[in-house]
Amino acid sequence: MTEKNRTYITHLKVADVPWHRLTTAYGRRTDFPAHLTVLEQMRDLASVKKSLYELTTNMEHQSTLWHATPFGMVFLNRILEKALAESGQNPAAHFLAGELLDFFACILQCFHDGDKMEHAEALPLFSDLLKEEYLWSEEYDEEEDEMRYEEDEVFPDDLFYSFYYYSWQAVKAYQDVLEQVPAEFAKPAAEVLELL
Repeated sequence: MTEKNRTYITHLKVADVPWHRLTTAYGRRTDFPAHLTVLEQMRDLASVKKSLYELTTNMEHQSTLWHATPFGMVFLNRILEKALAESGQNPAAHFLAGELLDFFACILQCFHDGDKMEHAEALPLFSDLLKEEYLWSEEYDEEEDEMRYEEDEVFPDDLFYSFYYYSWQAVKAYQDVLEQVPAEFAKPAAEVLELL
């Protein structure tokens, strides 16, 4: 990992990401900031479960990762760190820590499966994913989006592979968190570390 990419990953703010112009399995992800806030606050189990479901089902679908996935992973890493720290006294945090570790293993497996196939080189910088040429229109138009999905190459090859590569890099940047988990999370954390 380059220092430039590591710095970008660790300093990125939710507000820096144009979520409304990034795609997932089920359309654009204007709602991601709200769901990330719910997870970050970890107030109650019901809301955490609901927001976690919305995030994970959109970030990964049938082993396919999406434009919003690497950005979501950046913030889920930080949320995992907080959840692990609070897992002893907060049931929602305890639940979330375990679920996120399982989800990270799933995302990293997707990366490895994709990496075994022939693929383009990743874009040089994580920030390149937000170049204007790769973003969807500022104003949402359902018909226009559907037409774009019907194109043969809805995502250029290097951009598509970058969804996988930078999702992996996002976890890699927080490897130290995975190496210092409470004992009860040691097994799922080890599985994630093995995939790094």
